[in-house]
Amino acid sequence: MTDETEADLTGGTPRRRPKANVDKVGNRKLKPSTMMMGHGYDPVLSEGSLKPPIFLTSTFVFPNAAAGKRHFEGVTGKRPGGADGLVYSRFNGPNQEILEDRLGIWEGAEDALAFSSGMSAIATLFLSMVKPGDTIVHSGPLYAATETLIARILGRFGVHWLDFPAGATREEIDAVLGKAASGNVALIYLESPANPTNALVDVEAVRASRDAIFKGAKPPIAIDNTFLGPLWAQPLKQGADIVVYSLTKYAGGHSDLVAGGVLGSKEHINTIRLMRNTIGTICDPNTAWMLLRSLETLELRMSRAGENAVKVCEFLRTHPKVEHVGYLGFLEEGSRQADIYNRHCTGAGSTFSLYLKGGEKEAFAFLDALKIAKLAVSLGGTETLASHPAGMTHLSVPDARKQALGITDNLVRISIGVEDADDLIADFEEALKAV
Repeated sequence: MTDETEADLTGGTPRRRPKANVDKVGNRKLKPSTMMMGHGYDPVLSEGSLKPPIFLTSTFVFPNAAAGKRHFEGVTGKRPGGADGLVYSRFNGPNQEILEDRLGIWEGAEDALAFSSGMSAIATLFLSMVKPGDTIVHSGPLYAATETLIARILGRFGVHWLDFPAGATREEIDAVLGKAASGNVALIYLESPANPTNALVDVEAVRASRDAIFKGAKPPIAIDNTFLGPLWAQPLKQGADIVVYSLTKYAGGHSDLVAGGVLGSKEHINTIRLMRNTIGTICDPNTAWMLLRSLETLELRMSRAGENAVKVCEFLRTHPKVEHVGYLGFLEEGSRQADIYNRHCTGAGSTFSLYLKGGEKEAFAFLDALKIAKLAVSLGGTETLASHPAGMTHLSVPDARKQALGITDNLVRISIGVEDADDLIADFEEALKAV
């Protein structure tokens, strides 16, 4: 143990994070998949344990009273930058801090926060950014719970909203942001690909529009990157300021936990951290520990699921009972969506929209006949899942809005897992016979 580490454990500032991380070998910068095995964790601080223990404690011991005061200055925002060391498990903990260190690596974010669910991450983001009278400008459609939070819940507190369709052009985005700019736009919130239509948002166009229209303080651009991130899309590179995740999905990847994440600049993350400290939306240490396990195989799982999706979608697109497959790998070359995809994405993902010939009756028949794929909401797990957005996740969305956003009764959302691709094709082929 070095003198520096001893000072951390016995002197002024208790600290779980190591002072240095291995991010290079010689002149070679390590890839995120390699850094997931140890970044942010020093075994010396945990009796030499190869993997971080689960720190099941509600509170942490201060080395002295002055240190205690310093920590709470950080927690309450009197000293910007967040808590200095470990304080109380509503604020931080070793498992959560290691997880946050690793989450930021994939997208090159300055900092990150972990939350108890994807929606608690989104809600904490909104609460930290908006006040009565403010406007949120967002792309559409959004995950149904996000739309409900904006329109029905924040709306009760005097927060307004305007939206533009996910595939909007620069001119269409300009028109909406220009109209909103007469008020106080606190946040621009995007979701790409949109849930459940798979429509892509042009983040670069949104950034350019914002910078052109807002001459003074500029509202931050936040984006839900759950469907493609972090392997197939990294929107901070296209100009987003904040990235949101349902870590339940690909990051967790085994359908056995619920969690959320927010990544971005230290300035934005510290603003959100203060709200999280206040309302207590941090994830628990056991969930953080499980996510650390899952991040080690994230690239492997997403790669296999993506390869499977290509094969399955190739089968489905020519089936006589299929009207359309909304898969990013099938975008028409030269189309606006293909242009966005080519600039923003490195892969088509493994979640897609299947439009059957017919309506709800045919969609339900298909879903009920599946054997391998499970009829369940969510996505990004090791198993293949299928659901009916219009009748399930987006049931609360008004019918007129569902129609406008393309959430039709014949739409089935499918998330491909890591099973054998030929077995999945056989399952879909048999289920389509019931349609």
